[in-house]
Amino acid sequence: MSQRNGYDEGNGNWGGFVAGFVLGGLVGAGAALLWAPRSGTETREQIQHKASELQGLAEQRLADAESRVDDAITQVGERASEFQARGQDVLEESEKHLSQAVEETKKAADTAKDF
Repeated sequence: MSQRNGYDEGNGNWGGFVAGFVLGGLVGAGAALLWAPRSGTETREQIQHKASELQGLAEQRLADAESRVDDAITQVGERASEFQARGQDVLEESEKHLSQAVEETKKAADTAKDF
């Protein structure tokens, strides 16, 4: 009896080899079906689904950005109003001091005339 490639040709161990070969082929075929590319219809549906998801995400991000811009505009408007009010207060205070200075100057001029 001679052995070739680890199998004894005389004992009928080829049956185990063939069974293993067939079983391996079936496992390989099953794996190929699991990881095979999708059909064109399935691929288009998946692309449409992902595109829809991305569109929804983009719309949400755009709405968030618009909201932040609106908040910033509101804050800038409020700050501008505060600065305007503060500027108005400074102007009124300056006018009051100027009026007082003018009155004091007139009084000083009148007093100087009397001398």
